[in-house]
Amino acid sequence: MSTGWIVFIVLLAILVAVFVVLYFLGKKAQKKQEDQQAQIEANKQTVTMLVIDKKKMRIKDSGLPQAVMDQTPKLLRRSKLPIVKAKVGPQILSLVADEKIFDQIPVKKEIKAQVSGIYIVGFRGAHGIIRNPEGTKKKSRFRKWVDNMQTRAGAKQVK
Repeated sequence: MSTGWIVFIVLLAILVAVFVVLYFLGKKAQKKQEDQQAQIEANKQTVTMLVIDKKKMRIKDSGLPQAVMDQTPKLLRRSKLPIVKAKVGPQILSLVADEKIFDQIPVKKEIKAQVSGIYIVGFRGAHGIIRNPEGTKKKSRFRKWVDNMQTRAGAKQVK
């Protein structure tokens, strides 16, 4: 056999070993994530809060307790988290929101949020329905005037 074939076989064996290791690590991580999700669901409570501000910021700038920063892995300390500052009762707290709902949380409104520790899992409006901010852009006064003039003239509306 030539040395080219030997090198090819060794590289193929290394690639197979890497894929096997990644497969088992992925299974382990998936099981761990499912356990964490079950724990979050078991501990969630409904809390009424007034959302003051929301931003994506680093953990050290977020105002979260020092214990949270100490428990965070070193690799994740530089990543940005969706942080929500809210008034819960008499206290102003910094909470971490789920990525899926962060964009939909209204600012300067009262909401009923499902909270597990310092993690906001879900929410709904405290006084009625909260509209999705995407697609509900306010029209300017000029745009309303133009639309009104077009309807009077019988022109087709373009969206």
